[in-house]
Amino acid sequence: MHGGAKESEGEAASGEGPVRVRVLVAEDQLAVRAGLVLILRSAPDIEVIAEAADGEQAVRLARELRPDLVLMDVQMPRLDGVSATREIVAGQLADVLILTTFDLDEYVFGALRAGAAGFLLKDSDAAGLLEAVRTVARGEGMIAPAVTRRLIAEFARPRSASAVTTADPAVLASLTPREREVLGAVGQGLSNAQIADRLAMAEATVKTHVSRVLGKLELRSRVQAAVLAQELGVAGP
Repeated sequence: MHGGAKESEGEAASGEGPVRVRVLVAEDQLAVRAGLVLILRSAPDIEVIAEAADGEQAVRLARELRPDLVLMDVQMPRLDGVSATREIVAGQLADVLILTTFDLDEYVFGALRAGAAGFLLKDSDAAGLLEAVRTVARGEGMIAPAVTRRLIAEFARPRSASAVTTADPAVLASLTPREREVLGAVGQGLSNAQIADRLAMAEATVKTHVSRVLGKLELRSRVQAAVLAQELGVAGP
């Protein structure tokens, strides 16, 4: 976990309060940002520790405050959300939850490749926002599986010759048959609980397999694994 999370754990251990997800909100539109902050602060298990109005500020605050999660808009001045995500993830400063609209899929695909842990559509309701934050904080990284499958399928389809990404099938050689099954299920947007049910495994075992898959394939997030599964054709229909 990040430094902020450890700090929260210490508070819980000392009896000062429950462990909370520490969130940095990065959104350039003041009204939108205020609305997001208002919703997040309504939850007792979520703490908004700072706000950023552009990508550069988001990276700087993430480096200073080490939040558990950055809620990141894609289109921002000075430094766009994709570039900011790449810097934050590369520095292991926080997990990143991308905030986007459906017509920005190319940008979001770039953010997922940069290591974003998940995404949230801007038209999501308050309950969806809170659940997305909690989902990423739990390490699930896959948000709204039905929507996730649509987005992953869209992202994995090349837009042009210059956009073609050639994933090497040889990378799968390091996976066991069971790990390959888990990767395929992740590529279909299934949660750990759903994978456990499908493959008749304990949910804790699924988490272990997912961690091993990410490590072997040198991926930063579960969502990257899902995109790779789609590109390599192991996710099934």
